[in-house]
Amino acid sequence: MDSQVPRHVGIIMDGNGRWARRQGRPASFGHRAGVRAIKRVLQACEDLGVHTLSIYAFSTENWTRPRAEVRALMRLFHETMQREIDEMHQRGVRIVVSGRREDLSPRMRERIEEAMERTRNNNNGVLNVCLNYGGRAEIVDAARRLIRDGVPAGEVDEAAISARMYEPELPDPDLIIRTAGEHRVSNFLLWQGAYAEMLVSETLWPDFGEEQLKAALIEYASRVRRFGGRPDVQAKVS
Repeated sequence: MDSQVPRHVGIIMDGNGRWARRQGRPASFGHRAGVRAIKRVLQACEDLGVHTLSIYAFSTENWTRPRAEVRALMRLFHETMQREIDEMHQRGVRIVVSGRREDLSPRMRERIEEAMERTRNNNNGVLNVCLNYGGRAEIVDAARRLIRDGVPAGEVDEAAISARMYEPELPDPDLIIRTAGEHRVSNFLLWQGAYAEMLVSETLWPDFGEEQLKAALIEYASRVRRFGGRPDVQAKVS
C-alpha cells in the first residue's frame, strides 16, 4: 500500500437531513441516500488502498431525535445489513459493529452478530459501523472492563485501556473526515483519534463519493504528522 494513503479513515457522515430538506423530502429519504453513499465510499476505499473505514452511523445521543426518525433509522440499518451482507462477504469485507449493542433490539443484535460472524475471517478490508456509539461511552465501558478484570491501579496505562476498547484490533484512524461543513468531532473515536488528521468537507453526505474521498486523501498526503513532537522531528504522513 502507498505509504501516503491512510490505512484507516473515519467519517462523521453529516448532512442527510439537509440534503432531504433541499429536495422537499423527509429525513428518511436523506438517510436512504446516505446508505448509497456508504457503498460508493467503501468501494472507493477499496480502489484507493484504504483498508479500514469507520462510519458514524448512530450516536448514543441520536436517541433524542424524533421517535419516528429513530424508528426509520433502525429499520433502515436492519434492512441494509440484511441486504448487503452477501455482497460484502463476496468482496472479502469484514463487518464490525462498534457501540453499545446491548441497547439495540434483539432482532438488530441477531442481524449484527450474524454479519460479524459470517465475515470475521475476511481480510480484503474492514467496515466498522459505529452504531449506538459514543466516544465517551466507549472510554467508560473500557474503564468498567478494567475494574471487572481486576487490573491494579498501578498497571493501568494506555495499552491496558486500548486493549479494552470496543474493537482493539483495529488500527487507530489516520484521517477523520466530517461532511456538510461542520467543525465538531461529536464524540467520535475520541480515544483512537487523538492524533488523527482532521478534514472538513462542505459536501453533504449523500453527495459524497470517490471524487471527494480522493481530494481528502490528497490533502492528507500533503500534511505533516507530528504526533505531539517538536517541529524539528516532523514526520511526513506515513
